[in-house]
Amino acid sequence: MSKMKIGIPRALLYYYYFPFWIKLFDELNLEPVISDNTSRELLDKGVKNSLSEICVPIKVMIGHVLNLDQKDVDYIFLPRFHSIRKGVVFCPKIIGLPDMVRHSLPRLQAEIISDQIDSKSDNIAQLSNHQQLAEILSIPKHKMKKALKEASNFWQRYRNLLYQGYLINDFSRIEDLEVLEKLISKFENEKKLPQSQRKDIETPGNEKIVDIALIGYGYNLSDQYLNMDILNKLKEMGVRVHTFSMAAAEIIEKELAKLRKPMFWEFTNKLYGAAEHYLKNEQVDGVIYLTAFGCGPDSILGQILEVDAKEYDKAFMTLRIDEQTGESHIITRIEAFIDLLRLKKENN
Repeated sequence: MSKMKIGIPRALLYYYYFPFWIKLFDELNLEPVISDNTSRELLDKGVKNSLSEICVPIKVMIGHVLNLDQKDVDYIFLPRFHSIRKGVVFCPKIIGLPDMVRHSLPRLQAEIISDQIDSKSDNIAQLSNHQQLAEILSIPKHKMKKALKEASNFWQRYRNLLYQGYLINDFSRIEDLEVLEKLISKFENEKKLPQSQRKDIETPGNEKIVDIALIGYGYNLSDQYLNMDILNKLKEMGVRVHTFSMAAAEIIEKELAKLRKPMFWEFTNKLYGAAEHYLKNEQVDGVIYLTAFGCGPDSILGQILEVDAKEYDKAFMTLRIDEQTGESHIITRIEAFIDLLRLKKENN
């Protein structure tokens, strides 16, 4: 008997929770099917079937849902993320994402499973967050609870590696659970330092290593097509990269505690906490803020970080991406920024 196929779009919060979901579905004896990597064709389909006013990550998500619908999946897993912190919610577009997809794609063949996620922390393994999944697929309560516990433990092992300095991109293209488990076990036993901590990074010629905090939502940082493969381009320039996912929860919470009140949006707060941590870090030479055109929360956070960067005398640059962004534009700006930082280090 063949397994039930559950489609997971490779977009938005996939880059935060994919080990949790892949492990969960495996424990439930379901077959997770991940959409293809973002491409020009996939993005164009998303743009064509979306409102022009929404941000490009949502347009990308529409394209990934269409891609899954062509893979003959039985269901598409698209949870409605509402809150994972008391008093703080997600961006309205993420909260309304299942409705937006249904209305944008009325001819969608696969049924959407859209459990609402409400949690007090990043750990979303509560049974209450997966009741629709259990009901639709007739999964017994005890089996669901056990699967959620296993998925949560696996996801936390992955998170611990990110805190140690590994990048989401080191894992996010792996769709097979067995391969992913082996890689996580390998890195847990690895003596070689991850890229963000290495001292022996190769640089062009005899130039000095530059440390950059690359601040942006996981889906903007990890979608290699959307961001013109910025992480690998920085590595090729001899840059040591630090991202928000490397900042442990207690570091972010320490910075957020200094605010009179947190901002309304969950991941905007996470980016703020990580950015403030890196702005104060003497090892970090500069901050690149990667944002998507049309993102409301980013329009506020970007202004705050720019002001704070001046206060800490830290070099700061904003890179804005959308469906029209050209690779040469991104590369030229990054090269100029890194060259200036390298020159500053040499003069010092």
